Amino acid sequence: MRFPSAALETDLNQLVRDGNVPGAQLVATDGDHEIQLDGGFGDLTTETPFPDAARVRIASNTKTFVAAVVMQLVGEGRAALDVAVEHYLPGMVTGPGGDGSWITVRQLLSHTSGIPDYLPLLRLSSEADLRRSRPVDELIAMALARPAMFEPGTEFGYSNTNYLLLGQVVERITGASIADEVTGRVIRPLGLTETYWPNYPAEQAIREPHPRAYHYFDDERVDVTDIDPNWGLPDGAMVSSGRDLNRFFTALVSGRLVPAAEFAEMTKTVAVHLPGITGVGLGLFRRTTSCGLEVWGHNGAIYGFSVLVAATATSAVTISFNQMPRLADAARFEPAVLVDKALCALNDQPTPSRR
Repeated sequence: MRFPSAALETDLNQLVRDGNVPGAQLVATDGDHEIQLDGGFGDLTTETPFPDAARVRIASNTKTFVAAVVMQLVGEGRAALDVAVEHYLPGMVTGPGGDGSWITVRQLLSHTSGIPDYLPLLRLSSEADLRRSRPVDELIAMALARPAMFEPGTEFGYSNTNYLLLGQVVERITGASIADEVTGRVIRPLGLTETYWPNYPAEQAIREPHPRAYHYFDDERVDVTDIDPNWGLPDGAMVSSGRDLNRFFTALVSGRLVPAAEFAEMTKTVAVHLPGITGVGLGLFRRTTSCGLEVWGHNGAIYGFSVLVAATATSAVTISFNQMPRLADAARFEPAVLVDKALCALNDQPTPSRR
């Protein structure tokens, strides 16, 4: 495997500067081969890089783990994609934001339900706000009290509330917590020893080696590493490493985690207008690289971290940052370009020169 580590490390450091973020770690995996590149700082106080195999909060990449569990249940005949949510959660989805009699499991998975996103309603503006935990039913009710974004199945509208509801569906079907189902069905079978579902709200520190995490509140950069940001939920709970995320996504794309028929359903996409994304499936984002590879993955952003993953059946790249870029810096911040270069290199495909 030829891999331009030095050139990509230079690009990674430039990306850190462009995004005004403290640091980054890129992990590229091709079969049994793994390369880790670090940029910037994992700790601004000590000016040290990300630790090896750094654990980070993976935010919305959690959704793909949850989707995989749902699709396993579909394969077992215990859930159905085109059945109304009301069948699994009687009386829960009601209000201006949506009617569970008309919204299906598939629409929750593909963000075509029209249910509003609860997250912008929280108005998190300080570190203290990140330490206030809220029950999942309160968050769902908060979203459903707002008008629906559109009629179910007519458009795409990303909403974290969809995955709060999917977690409830899994728990009603199995009688176990979504954390236990993800752990027993995905984490343990794949041997993801660097991945876990934290025990929120009691567990606020990240286990094992990890960078410090930062966020700007107004013009002040604050260390937000040890928090309970209320993402101990199916829309963004988990902690993992680049190595384990690559293992998970390649296992999923290669058909080792979800039955073939159900994975085919996951890759049926709806059209979206999101930068670099050519379609959204069931818990998956499709991208097409500059060298023509079709890759599948997700991305996630949370106070303190931003993580992007893309994979084929044999190779994957994860890039993690220990801060979300501020809006003023976002226009220059293009991690997908670096992931594209790395994937093309892993697959020995040249990337077109940029003018």
